[in-house]
Order: sequence, then C-alpha cells, then structure tokens
Amino acid sequence: MKKRVCVLTGTRAEYGLLKWLMKDIQLSKKLSLQLIVTGAHLSPEHGNTFYEIEEDGFKIDKKCDILLNSDSPLAVSKSFGLGVIGISEALSNLKPDILVLLGDRYEVLSAACAALLNKIPIAHLHGGEATEGLIDEAIRHSVTKISHLHFVSTETYRNRVIQLGEKPDFVKNVGALGIDGIKRQKLLSKKELEHSIDFKFQKRNLILTFHPVTLEKATSKKHIKHVLGALEDMKDLGLIITMPNSDPDSKIIFETLKEFSQDNKLSKTYSSLGQLNYLSCLQYVDGVIGNSSSGLIEVPSFNKGTINIGKRQQGRISGDTVIHCEPIESEIKIALEKLFSNKFKKSITSSSNPYGNGGSSKKIVQELESLSLDNILFKEFNDIEI
Repeated sequence: MKKRVCVLTGTRAEYGLLKWLMKDIQLSKKLSLQLIVTGAHLSPEHGNTFYEIEEDGFKIDKKCDILLNSDSPLAVSKSFGLGVIGISEALSNLKPDILVLLGDRYEVLSAACAALLNKIPIAHLHGGEATEGLIDEAIRHSVTKISHLHFVSTETYRNRVIQLGEKPDFVKNVGALGIDGIKRQKLLSKKELEHSIDFKFQKRNLILTFHPVTLEKATSKKHIKHVLGALEDMKDLGLIITMPNSDPDSKIIFETLKEFSQDNKLSKTYSSLGQLNYLSCLQYVDGVIGNSSSGLIEVPSFNKGTINIGKRQQGRISGDTVIHCEPIESEIKIALEKLFSNKFKKSITSSSNPYGNGGSSKKIVQELESLSLDNILFKEFNDIEI
C-alpha cells in the first residue's frame, strides 16, 4: 500500500518551491500525493493562484479558505485560528501518513498545530534558517520542534536544527528546492516571455519584490517610498514588480506599487508571475531588488546580482551575488550603482550558489519512501554537549 503524503501550500512562492517535489511524489511507486491549498492561493487580490496549481495537473484534495479582508495583526491572528480549524478538518478527512510543510508562514504553523493534535507526523522543509526581522523566525523554529523529519538547505542550517534538539539521523541536508525549478524546466525565450507577461524589456531591467518587515511597526509605507524614490530617477529602466505576500501591513505596499506603476510606463505589476515566467525573467534582467528570499536562494544560480534591502532576510546565508543595504534612498542608490557596474558583474560571473545545485526533490522522495513511521511520533530530545 502506498504511503499517503499530504503537501500543504498557501502562497505562490511556496508552491513554486514545492511543485517539483509534488511531481516526484506523483511519479513514485511507493507514495501517493494528497494536496491541501489555503491562504493567498484562494484570494482574488493575490491572483487566485490555485488555478495555476490545477493547470499544472495537480488535483486539489481540500481548499481551506482562511484569509480575512484585512492585513491587521488581529485579522492575521483570526486567520491562524481559522487555519487550525480548517486544516484539522482536512487532515481528519484525508488521513495522511505524513504531512509535508515548507517554511515559516503562519498558515504553516496552523497546519503544524493541526497535525500535532491529529497525531500526524510532519516532514518540515527549509528549517533552521534565520530571518531576524520577521515573526516567521519564531514560527519556523516552532514548526521545527513540532516536526519529526527535517529537510534543510545547507549544513549550517542542519547544525542549527540539531542544536534545537532534533536527532541528527532525522535532519537531512538536501539543498534548496527552488534550484530544482531552474534545472528541471525549459525556460522561455525573451520573445516568448515578453508575449507571456505583456512586457517589453529595456536596455536595463530589474525585478522588484518587497514585503513587510513584520517585526517592525508600520514601516512598510516609509520603506517602499525610499525604494521607489531610488528607482524613479533611473532612465530607461524596465521594472517587473511582483506584489507582496499576505503579511500584516502589506496592503500599503500593494497600493503604493500600483500607483507607481500607473505613473511609470516602463514598469508593470503582477499579482503572480508564476514560476516559469519568474525564473525565465531572471535570465534577462540585470538583477533583483527588494527583500525576498528568492534573491538569496534562487537568483545566485543565474549569476545575477541581488540588492537585499533591510532586515527581512537578516541572518539568512547569502553569497557573493548579494548586496545588502538599509531601506534608505541614498543607500539604495549606492547599491544600484554597484549592481550595474561592470566590476561587480564581472566579479559574480563564476560565483557559486551556497544553496546547492539542485536534485533536492528526488532526495526528499527517496527519504520519504524509505522512512519508517513506526513510533515516529515519540521524539526524544537530542542534548548536545556545551
């Protein structure tokens, strides 16, 4: 009998990482895929991206609508509660043998709590990482402690999960899942891409993705104005803008970016590019700017530069392709000058990605196939010598 592996996804970015793992689970002779979709996937404002999942050939077993029409801390807290209720019902009906969770968003913690109370073991992906400017930092480590099997992206992160008391035999360094999407699919030509996203590339081009720093209080409006202030004086710059996640304080960023794009003919906003379009864009832009984890994890595989702004990704491992700066217009302008300089471009042509070279999803599937679930719920704390 096949082992029932349930995967949960709540955002477009998370799904882009999970897609190839889900395909490999489908292809396995020992595993059966179940799929729960929740969060921003079910939001019209964020592009109703569950349609993209279905278009990719996946059957959605359960949809759990948890989003409220607000980005306040109270609304997110209520969404968390709705997530526990809805995902508990889904797990009770699906009865998976193991639940796969990726990352650190609040809906992932909802799912982890639901699985814990339903006595369903959890395989957690991308644990041990650090994002010191976000509530996600605490959520990620909390999910680690609730989980039973861990797939991490670097050896540093593996050591950190072990430091949290997890048994070394259950912590596997498989690299970053996002690199599989780069290695395993044929990306679009520039002509195909321009038609697909209705965008004309200019002499210079950037992707902008900016999310709230959720441990700061109401800084989103100030920070995004500094970012756009640094960009608006650049002549002949094509700007592909992807909208923020459904985090607290995200609506002001959403509205500000929309207004900026309406006034700037060479820029265009997208609720969701989709993984193929996004990765294809990385071939033709000069780099990315903002505070998305993708700039640190996937973009280095294209030997393109990233301007990482502010504290959102503070503490996460980054390579030579990443330029760090504060969310201050003058500092962002200095970072932009460096990004476009021939010296910097030449320096990163042969840089390596600290998150590996792909193959993560197949490694995870092999582990899931061979994993014994006997007594896996009984966890012994792994003490380390100090």
